[in-house]
Amino acid sequence: MIILFNKPFDVLCQFTDEQGRQTLADFIKQKDVYAAGRLDRDSEGLLLLTDDGKLQHRITDPKNKMQKTYWVQVEGEITDSAITQLTSGIKLKDGLTRQARVKKIRPPENIWPRVPPIRERKNIPTSWLELSIREGRNRQVRRMTAAAGFPTLRLIRISIGDWQLKKLKPGEYNKILS
Repeated sequence: MIILFNKPFDVLCQFTDEQGRQTLADFIKQKDVYAAGRLDRDSEGLLLLTDDGKLQHRITDPKNKMQKTYWVQVEGEITDSAITQLTSGIKLKDGLTRQARVKKIRPPENIWPRVPPIRERKNIPTSWLELSIREGRNRQVRRMTAAAGFPTLRLIRISIGDWQLKKLKPGEYNKILS
């Protein structure tokens, strides 16, 4: 079984937390499923959970280079040169990233309001990108956009491989048979 979950902002990708923060257990009552990958607490969107260890390994193993696609709201009006940098691979402290697919997009129409809202400055515009990577370093997308000069304000994963978020609202999930 696979669970497609739309992880809300400020939810941990684990089932327990000694500090009382929101976790997957606050939303998913299915027993014996485990996250296949992670999303940071301040990121939103598609998280896969499964009860199949082999499938979990196939999804998370970097050797498989499974594509993950995000909608990214960045601070500032993104430039063509920044998009070229992100597409070509960008130098981070832990090395050069692989090439990414990056394009500027209009603000997504079917996006839900984030609670709490992002910090917006009246005199600094924001831009939206659709960004796809085939690796998964810690906070990689955020570090990539910051290195290109455009800090991430909001990050929503919309797909992992062929699995897509579609119309799931934050906190909702769908079970599918694998």
